[in-house]
Amino acid sequence: MSITLDGSNLTTVGVINSATAQASTSGTSITFSSIPSGVKRITVMYAGLSTNGSSDILVRLGTSGGVVSTGYLGSAVLSSNGGTTASTFTTGFAIYQNSQGTAYVGHGLMTICSLGSNTWCATNVAGESDASRGSYFGGSLALGGTLDRVVITTVNGTDTFDAGSINILYE
Repeated sequence: MSITLDGSNLTTVGVINSATAQASTSGTSITFSSIPSGVKRITVMYAGLSTNGSSDILVRLGTSGGVVSTGYLGSAVLSSNGGTTASTFTTGFAIYQNSQGTAYVGHGLMTICSLGSNTWCATNVAGESDASRGSYFGGSLALGGTLDRVVITTVNGTDTFDAGSINILYE
Protein backbone atom coordinates (compact mmCIF):
# COMPACT_ATOMS: atom_id res chain seq x y z
CA MET A 1 0.00 0.00 0.00
CA SER A 2 1.27 3.46 -0.80
CA ILE A 3 0.02 6.90 0.11
CA THR A 4 0.41 9.88 -2.20
CA LEU A 5 0.19 13.40 -0.84
CA ASP A 6 -0.67 16.00 -3.47
CA GLY A 7 -1.34 19.03 -1.32
CA SER A 8 -5.12 18.67 -1.37
CA ASN A 9 -5.00 16.35 1.64
CA LEU A 10 -2.51 18.36 3.70
CA THR A 11 -3.33 20.79 6.48
CA THR A 12 -1.31 23.91 7.14
CA VAL A 13 -0.59 23.99 10.85
CA GLY A 14 0.81 27.42 11.48
CA VAL A 15 3.56 29.21 13.31
CA ILE A 16 5.41 27.84 16.32
CA ASN A 17 5.04 30.29 19.21
CA SER A 18 7.28 30.44 22.25
CA ALA A 19 6.20 31.52 25.70
CA THR A 20 8.72 33.25 27.96
CA ALA A 21 11.10 30.85 29.71
CA GLN A 22 10.58 30.73 33.46
CA ALA A 23 13.15 29.97 36.10
CA SER A 24 12.05 26.89 38.04
CA THR A 25 13.73 28.13 41.21
CA SER A 26 10.81 28.78 43.56
CA GLY A 27 7.19 27.93 44.21
CA THR A 28 5.24 24.69 44.10
CA SER A 29 3.98 25.14 40.53
CA ILE A 30 4.82 26.86 37.25
CA THR A 31 1.92 28.04 35.09
CA PHE A 32 1.78 28.93 31.41
CA SER A 33 -1.62 30.53 30.80
CA SER A 34 -3.43 32.36 28.01
CA ILE A 35 -2.75 29.62 25.49
CA PRO A 36 -4.95 30.55 22.53
CA SER A 37 -7.80 28.32 21.39
CA GLY A 38 -7.05 26.27 18.31
CA VAL A 39 -3.61 25.14 19.52
CA LYS A 40 -2.91 21.58 18.36
CA ARG A 41 0.49 20.89 19.92
CA ILE A 42 2.37 22.05 23.00
CA THR A 43 5.98 21.20 23.75
CA VAL A 44 7.18 21.55 27.35
CA MET A 45 10.99 21.96 27.45
CA TYR A 46 13.06 21.89 30.62
CA ALA A 47 16.72 22.01 31.61
CA GLY A 48 18.06 21.38 35.11
CA LEU A 49 14.53 20.99 36.51
CA SER A 50 14.67 20.14 40.20
CA THR A 51 12.65 20.30 43.41
CA ASN A 52 13.58 20.19 47.08
CA GLY A 53 11.80 16.83 47.51
CA SER A 54 11.25 13.50 45.84
CA SER A 55 7.64 13.70 44.63
CA ASP A 56 6.94 12.90 40.96
CA ILE A 57 6.87 15.97 38.69
CA LEU A 58 3.70 16.37 36.59
CA VAL A 59 2.19 18.46 33.83
CA ARG A 60 -1.49 19.26 34.24
CA LEU A 61 -3.78 20.81 31.64
CA GLY A 62 -6.45 23.38 32.31
CA THR A 63 -9.38 25.29 30.90
CA SER A 64 -11.00 28.59 31.86
CA GLY A 65 -12.73 26.55 34.60
CA GLY A 66 -9.43 25.61 36.25
CA VAL A 67 -6.67 23.04 36.24
CA VAL A 68 -7.64 19.37 35.84
CA SER A 69 -6.11 17.04 38.45
CA THR A 70 -7.98 13.78 37.73
CA GLY A 71 -8.86 11.60 34.76
CA TYR A 72 -5.40 11.27 33.24
CA LEU A 73 -4.50 7.90 31.75
CA GLY A 74 -0.90 6.80 31.35
CA SER A 75 2.23 5.30 32.77
CA ALA A 76 5.89 6.11 33.17
CA VAL A 77 8.99 3.96 33.25
CA LEU A 78 12.16 4.83 35.13
CA SER A 79 15.30 3.08 33.98
CA SER A 80 18.60 3.09 35.85
CA ASN A 81 21.57 0.88 36.50
CA GLY A 82 19.55 -0.44 39.45
CA GLY A 83 16.77 -1.74 37.20
CA THR A 84 13.50 -0.58 35.73
CA THR A 85 10.28 0.40 37.49
CA ALA A 86 6.91 1.48 36.14
CA SER A 87 4.01 3.47 37.61
CA THR A 88 0.58 4.53 36.40
CA PHE A 89 -0.46 8.19 36.60
CA THR A 90 -4.02 9.49 36.98
CA THR A 91 -3.39 13.03 38.30
CA GLY A 92 -1.21 14.42 35.49
CA PHE A 93 1.25 13.66 32.71
CA ALA A 94 4.53 12.51 34.27
CA ILE A 95 7.67 14.50 33.55
CA TYR A 96 9.51 12.28 35.98
CA GLN A 97 8.58 9.07 37.72
CA ASN A 98 10.66 9.16 40.90
CA SER A 99 10.52 5.66 42.34
CA GLN A 100 14.07 6.15 43.61
CA GLY A 101 12.82 8.58 46.26
CA THR A 102 15.70 10.97 45.65
CA ALA A 103 16.20 14.47 44.33
CA TYR A 104 16.09 14.84 40.56
CA VAL A 105 17.87 17.16 38.12
CA GLY A 106 16.13 16.54 34.82
CA HIS A 107 16.44 17.61 31.22
CA GLY A 108 14.04 16.79 28.41
CA LEU A 109 10.79 17.57 26.72
CA MET A 110 7.16 16.59 26.71
CA THR A 111 4.99 16.78 23.60
CA ILE A 112 1.24 17.21 24.12
CA CYS A 113 -0.97 16.91 21.02
CA SER A 114 -4.67 17.35 20.34
CA LEU A 115 -6.44 14.26 19.09
CA GLY A 116 -9.58 16.36 18.53
CA SER A 117 -12.71 16.85 20.66
CA ASN A 118 -10.60 18.19 23.57
CA THR A 119 -8.70 14.90 23.92
CA TRP A 120 -4.95 15.34 24.45
CA CYS A 121 -2.15 12.77 24.17
CA ALA A 122 1.31 13.23 25.70
CA THR A 123 4.76 11.69 25.57
CA ASN A 124 7.82 12.62 27.60
CA VAL A 125 11.48 11.68 27.54
CA ALA A 126 13.79 12.82 30.36
CA GLY A 127 17.34 12.20 31.44
CA GLU A 128 19.14 13.17 34.62
CA SER A 129 22.43 14.94 35.11
CA ASP A 130 22.71 13.97 38.78
CA ALA A 131 22.46 10.18 38.28
CA SER A 132 22.43 7.52 35.58
CA ARG A 133 18.64 7.43 35.20
CA GLY A 134 16.10 8.24 32.53
CA SER A 135 12.32 8.32 32.43
CA TYR A 136 9.70 8.12 29.70
CA PHE A 137 5.92 8.52 29.73
CA GLY A 138 2.85 8.12 27.52
CA GLY A 139 -0.73 9.08 28.30
CA SER A 140 -3.94 10.90 27.42
CA LEU A 141 -6.66 13.10 28.91
CA ALA A 142 -10.22 13.88 27.82
CA LEU A 143 -10.32 17.56 28.80
CA GLY A 144 -13.76 18.97 29.61
CA GLY A 145 -13.28 22.16 27.60
CA THR A 146 -10.84 24.19 25.53
CA LEU A 147 -7.25 24.02 26.77
CA ASP A 148 -5.87 27.42 27.81
CA ARG A 149 -3.17 26.61 30.39
CA VAL A 150 -0.39 24.18 31.29
CA VAL A 151 0.80 23.77 34.88
CA ILE A 152 3.95 22.01 36.05
CA THR A 153 3.76 20.76 39.64
CA THR A 154 4.38 17.69 41.78
CA VAL A 155 2.12 14.85 42.88
CA ASN A 156 2.22 15.97 46.53
CA GLY A 157 1.82 19.66 45.55
CA THR A 158 4.20 20.77 48.31
CA ASP A 159 7.71 20.16 46.94
CA THR A 160 9.26 23.47 45.86
CA PHE A 161 11.10 23.96 42.58
CA ASP A 162 14.71 24.90 43.32
CA ALA A 163 16.69 24.85 40.06
CA GLY A 164 16.43 24.98 36.30
CA SER A 165 14.46 26.62 33.54
CA ILE A 166 11.26 25.63 31.74
CA ASN A 167 9.35 26.93 28.72
CA ILE A 168 6.67 25.89 26.23
CA LEU A 169 6.20 26.09 22.51
CA TYR A 170 2.68 26.01 21.10
CA GLU A 171 1.32 25.75 17.58
